[in-house]
Amino acid sequence: MLRPGLLIKLALSVIFPASLLAQQNPPSAASTAQEFPVMLEQNVIAGKTPVGTKVQAKLSIATLLNGVVLPRNAVFAGEVTESTAKTKDRASRVSVRIDSVAWKNGTAAVKLYMTAWFYPNMMEAGQDLQYGPTKTAQGSWNGAGEYPTDQNMKSYKPFPDSQEKDSTVPDTPSPVTSNHRILMRNVESGHASDGGVELVSKKSNIKLERYTTYVLAATDLAAVK
Repeated sequence: MLRPGLLIKLALSVIFPASLLAQQNPPSAASTAQEFPVMLEQNVIAGKTPVGTKVQAKLSIATLLNGVVLPRNAVFAGEVTESTAKTKDRASRVSVRIDSVAWKNGTAAVKLYMTAWFYPNMMEAGQDLQYGPTKTAQGSWNGAGEYPTDQNMKSYKPFPDSQEKDSTVPDTPSPVTSNHRILMRNVESGHASDGGVELVSKKSNIKLERYTTYVLAATDLAAVK
């Protein structure tokens, strides 16, 4: 009498021949381009910034490179390799190639390009400048709020005194960087003369702005799902 374990093996050999089982390989993970969010330290304007202009950008968040952690504020350095202003007959083109990165404990050679992706700034809600009970526009003296006729009135003050200010509330709206990258408006990715990434716009002149967080990568990046 055959043992239960042997019966199972025989059944599997009939349903899944050994030659077929040998061909079954685990699916390989899709490779993705590594990206580096960096804050540009100068403006780059198509047609105005000359080819050869040196460019620097600081890493916005610690990122792994070939097994080494690049710390925040690591400095990427490179140059403008293409700069063409938009005209009636041709598109605006810009290519920025990054050749090296330096940080406190080391340096590394890289070959990265400015892509068409960036992280937009958003305004963080600040403190309402009216301090006291909210008043309707209809009940105010000029449609903008209650007029403080009595300087000693405690129920309403146009601005808080320094002693009464709530330190837990932001003073004014301040910009914060989004956690999600988006594409530059009316800008597409193309192939630069050196095989890298160039930015192309048929609508307007491309301007990469100082203190904006752009994305560096070796190739064009796919859309975020």
